[in-house]
Amino acid sequence: MSLKWTDTQDLAIELDEARPDADPAHVNFVDLRQWVLELPEFDDHPDRSGEKILEAIQMAWIEERE
Repeated sequence: MSLKWTDTQDLAIELDEARPDADPAHVNFVDLRQWVLELPEFDDHPDRSGEKILEAIQMAWIEERE
């Protein structure tokens, strides 16, 4: 399975597993972007992300934690 920037829910799940000690409500977008790029299943162009996509991933990650 390869993940793209638009796979926000799946990315949130992967981030939750990869970064269990991180608080998604307090992650800055620079770190969030880097962490997504480091996910083994991630396969998309790094420059296709933007603030809206990162915000959607962050919100999905917060919901995943609840």
